[in-house]
Amino acid sequence: MAATVDHRLWIDGERVETGTWSEVRSPYDGRLIGRVPRADAGLAKAAIESAEQIFLGDGFSRHACAEVLDRAARLAAAQVEDLAATISAEAGKPIKTARIEAARCEQTLIHSAIAARTLAGHEVPIAASADGADKLAISIRVPYGVVGAISPFNFPLNLVAHKLGPALAAGNTVVLKPAGQTPISALKLAEILHRAGLPAGRLQVVCGPGAEIGKAIVEDPRVGAISFTGSAAVGWGIRAGAAEKKVNLELGSNAPLIVMDDGDWERAADAASIHAFSHAGQSCISIQRILVHEPIAERFTARFVAATRALRVGDPAEPTCDVGPLISHKDRDRVLGWIGEASVSGAEVLCGGVLVDGDRCLAPTVIANPERSAKVWREEVFGPLATVSSVASLDAAIDAANDSRFGLQAGVFTRDLGRGLEAARRLQFGAVLINEVPTFRADQMPYGGVKDSGNTREGPHYAVRELTEQRLITLQAG
Repeated sequence: MAATVDHRLWIDGERVETGTWSEVRSPYDGRLIGRVPRADAGLAKAAIESAEQIFLGDGFSRHACAEVLDRAARLAAAQVEDLAATISAEAGKPIKTARIEAARCEQTLIHSAIAARTLAGHEVPIAASADGADKLAISIRVPYGVVGAISPFNFPLNLVAHKLGPALAAGNTVVLKPAGQTPISALKLAEILHRAGLPAGRLQVVCGPGAEIGKAIVEDPRVGAISFTGSAAVGWGIRAGAAEKKVNLELGSNAPLIVMDDGDWERAADAASIHAFSHAGQSCISIQRILVHEPIAERFTARFVAATRALRVGDPAEPTCDVGPLISHKDRDRVLGWIGEASVSGAEVLCGGVLVDGDRCLAPTVIANPERSAKVWREEVFGPLATVSSVASLDAAIDAANDSRFGLQAGVFTRDLGRGLEAARRLQFGAVLINEVPTFRADQMPYGGVKDSGNTREGPHYAVRELTEQRLITLQAG
């Protein structure tokens, strides 16, 4: 990444400073990456005012929006290396993984452009009743107006694209508050959208503390819908405090992976060693609870642990790095504490559990057979840690997987189609991936969970419907 740069907010189409700066530092070595202006509640309200006025006045068509999103996708593709370097620097994500995220951003924008072109209502069969015999009824999709978007640190570019692309495609204006640890990627995407021709004021970007900026966005009556990705505690708190708004929540999980003895357990072990620890486990669908059929449990675990030990941990800017740092020392110490708790209660630490690379990183950690009361089982670790437990049957595996307040995605490895479909029917998750790890996500698929994992579905085709509401129109014949 280039030398330290001062960035600007976006308010009413203008790049804005506030006179107060927040530093963005590398979670790996603490070096200064850049500075962003620190907004306050007053500036957030000014951004909302601008967004509302633009929504009421500019008549930005979905066709025009699709053209902007297509151009933005091409611009993003042309600067993948710069975007990847920014992601890696401010989030601590290994550069090879950051390149994948940057490339996915292009796809998210393309699918958002498609969603803008294909969003449609439907005819309502009102003539099916006697009262409607002489009427025509259609349902159309209309935007909420101003959408407040609050994004997390772990995918600082592509998850922002998942907020902005569908919201704009649906016809809304957006006030975005990116994560405080990783705002630069979001600001670069905002610049791309404006270079692509997004009209002034359709996107506002304000950076600052969530307790002030997020609160101002959530509580303002001019904001018709909220799109939030983050922790369950914060997300449901937003939902409780904004009962009159549409609140879309994409929250956390402790994703299970079930591996049966008739499945390709070698491929499952190799995939798990990558996807349990990618971005230091800081993903809502990072593999956390691995449930292995007893006949293969010993062999699976040996292969999984060996592959985990072979991962390269360290500087995320290095092309060979597999696992970088957690986002903060506070989070690193929290995960270490949870490992200690599990160990004291009788679980076996098979590898990891220690700090490496000058204490900058937590080694990928595998814990065998934790108590179900342990935090490493019950909570979302959001760190480089996976548990392995043996199960006697598919029934036992499903019961264990469902023993969670979360329900985002689950994976099942089996060559028995009947077993796979039985698991898909009974597992209480937003998605069940057969012969795939639960960390898989394609940007066009419906993505979201049940229980404490959320209440919405992302993916542009689905998100534009979450960010619009139905309006019924009837026409009287004659």
